Amino acid sequence: MATHYAGAEQEIQALNCYIKLARATHTASMRIHRHLKERRITAGQFGVLDALYFLGPLSQRDLAQKHLMSPGNMTMVVDHLEKRGLVSRERQTHDRRFVKVHLTEEGRKLFESVLPRHIREIQSVMSVLSPTEQDELGRLCRKLGTRQNR
Repeated sequence: MATHYAGAEQEIQALNCYIKLARATHTASMRIHRHLKERRITAGQFGVLDALYFLGPLSQRDLAQKHLMSPGNMTMVVDHLEKRGLVSRERQTHDRRFVKVHLTEEGRKLFESVLPRHIREIQSVMSVLSPTEQDELGRLCRKLGTRQNR
């Protein structure tokens, strides 16, 4: 679906491109994360488990920044994971405001059981693009995502 905005040609082109990018991202994400419902975890929760699994314990602030979430939203995500015994929190003695989040053994087992299917889902969604197209999309996304504001 194209924009209905009646502006300059460059504005319309940029809006149409953005709409396609947003829709493709949303659709791909929904398809990729659909299987997580079976394990009763959200995409955000899976992202936290992923970060802790591969990077080790992180502060809630670092997790929020990594996942582009507000600190309040990250607190809610970690609360749910902690209630299920998938993560634990550790307050630092030198600064009680600083909370480090750790993956528990239960969280590690869950993540390891979900990861292979998650990778298959990503591969399936991305398979509509050739390897060359995937490389090009990656390059374009990196360029768009790292462009400095003027």
